[in-house]
Amino acid sequence: MPRWLIYSPLLALLALLLPRIDLRQSSMTAHPPADHGEQVGPAPSSSSASSHGAKPTLLMDQVVMFGDSITQGAWIPGGTGARLADAWQRKLDVINRGFSGYNTVMGLEVLRQFLPRSTEPVPKMAIFIVWFGANDAAVSPSPQSMTLEEFKANLRTILDLVRSPSSPHHSPHTQLVLLTPPPVDDAVRAADLGARVPARTPDREAARTEAFAKAVQEVGAEEGPDGRKVPVVDVWGRIMQKARDEEGGKLGRFLRDGLHLTPDGYQCVTAGISELLYGEYPHLYWENMEQVFPHWTHYIPPEKRF
Repeated sequence: MPRWLIYSPLLALLALLLPRIDLRQSSMTAHPPADHGEQVGPAPSSSSASSHGAKPTLLMDQVVMFGDSITQGAWIPGGTGARLADAWQRKLDVINRGFSGYNTVMGLEVLRQFLPRSTEPVPKMAIFIVWFGANDAAVSPSPQSMTLEEFKANLRTILDLVRSPSSPHHSPHTQLVLLTPPPVDDAVRAADLGARVPARTPDREAARTEAFAKAVQEVGAEEGPDGRKVPVVDVWGRIMQKARDEEGGKLGRFLRDGLHLTPDGYQCVTAGISELLYGEYPHLYWENMEQVFPHWTHYIPPEKRF
């Protein structure tokens, strides 16, 4: 008998079974087991859990400082950013989103790029501090120069990206804070620009910067789409008062080049933010907050603690 006749019944049986095996494998791929692992922990402040049931990554809530070079430079020793980061250590992460040379038009361009969308699993923004005006107040023909109304409209747009329910970046739990620009010493600023190579024409006026500081206060006093006003730290007023009380009105102790702040200038800002938080948002005042992670003695046996 030929050998192929011996194996023909077996070959026929395999031909019948192979299609069924393929269907069974496709079914398994489309419907994985339901108990493969579930997310554990509070989802709003955590990242996605792994596929093995592990707890998700804990994301620290943030304080975001958004502004121009005065914000960018606030992480110098004694600067407001550095002091706030120290005060909130292990409680809130303080993030520097300062952009040297930016006015509010430029700021809006980058804000739409880095501001989280409501649906993204990223750290929550507990406080959003907005600090513009120093460059918007530049005098024409500076490309940074804005009119008062343009500046105020841009500030409203910045705030509305966070507070408006219709915004894709809406964050109802975020507390907003506005800072006014500090004063300028236009004579010192003009001398600084004139000494550069090539020399630049004067681009700041003290009275104009004061008007922009008042504009920030006016925007803060308006009710937003969420029905709330935004508290304001009057940086301009605080530094001017300190200069009058302690320096005979001279600003050199607070401004290093007629425009940017010294550590003493930043100290006025830090004190203003501290007072505002204590009065407006006491639950976010650093001394009223608990650390996110436990004390180190939590990880040693009770009998070995001291």
